[in-house]
Amino acid sequence: MERSDEVLFYVGTYSPVGEQGIRLCTLNRSTGDMRVLEGTSGIENPSYLAVNHAGSVLYAVSEKDEGEVQAFAIDPGSKVLSPLGSIRKTEGGAPCYVSISPEEDRIFVANYSGGNVNVFPLSADGSILEMSAQIRHTGSGSRQDRQEAPHPHSVIPGSTGDRLFVCDLGLDQVIIYRQEEDELVKQAAVDLPPGSGPRHLTLHPSGKWAYLINELNNTVTVFAKDEQHDELTVLQHVSTLPESYIAGSDDSGADIHITPCGRYLYASNRGHDSIALFLIDALTGLLEPADWQSTGGRTPRNFAILGGKLLAANQNSGTIVSFHIDGDSGRLIPTGNELEIPTPVCVKELK
Repeated sequence: MERSDEVLFYVGTYSPVGEQGIRLCTLNRSTGDMRVLEGTSGIENPSYLAVNHAGSVLYAVSEKDEGEVQAFAIDPGSKVLSPLGSIRKTEGGAPCYVSISPEEDRIFVANYSGGNVNVFPLSADGSILEMSAQIRHTGSGSRQDRQEAPHPHSVIPGSTGDRLFVCDLGLDQVIIYRQEEDELVKQAAVDLPPGSGPRHLTLHPSGKWAYLINELNNTVTVFAKDEQHDELTVLQHVSTLPESYIAGSDDSGADIHITPCGRYLYASNRGHDSIALFLIDALTGLLEPADWQSTGGRTPRNFAILGGKLLAANQNSGTIVSFHIDGDSGRLIPTGNELEIPTPVCVKELK
């Protein structure tokens, strides 16, 4: 199905169970044009997706009060999804993130309103086995409107699947766990400034640094990362918004990604509805703000870098907009192409 000038990707949405909540789409590498090829129904609010390296299995959370996670087999030819194995309950509400271990023998789920993090082993065919471990956070943060309780928002594997970085928006902490047999053991907790609201974390290709987007105070935090023990040390906090801009109640940080070359970091701003570009210092890992590009829509909850392009998923305007990434500067250049999909909230490349 895929031609040399095309990249395939899946889109997760907030959709009722009877609608096509996951869409299979294609991106033209040259023009930035996008098309919907297929849709998959049967899962409510598949708001976050993960695809294994072989491109044979897709995992999706079902973000609802009684959360679930589900596996789908990807047809080798058509790339159409079909349910694979049992649907697993996450024992927590609003699961909003799923990730795959480097060894691809487990998946990890963060439950936003449930306050818990799950570990699910995988069978040889990629289907999800019964939960093997979980941990529930306790406590609260400084903002009673958003931090009245723990809110794990993402779980990112470290150098190996035995270590996990959990960003808890409600606690203003990135908590590092080790998996020991059937338990998650807390190794360390890195405190963020009160009211930060840590959301998503991404690791630099060099392994030396980690970068965290904070939802509530619109900042990116830079960490030095110990490659052996996955320990984090704060190096810098930098705003994702222009200095001249006065943030309002609708402004919040959302997603964060680094180009494969390791030179450019992007962060999305909801409210300001932009993608911020930062230059990464090759020696120190510190960030220098360089540009802000409108996403051409409202509420860019998620975005992805694929095929030399950046695709911004504008949740509240129901569009995915493509941008060319300038190789010399990292700046985003609109391609003039957008794809209409209701409430797109996750874009994942099929490699």
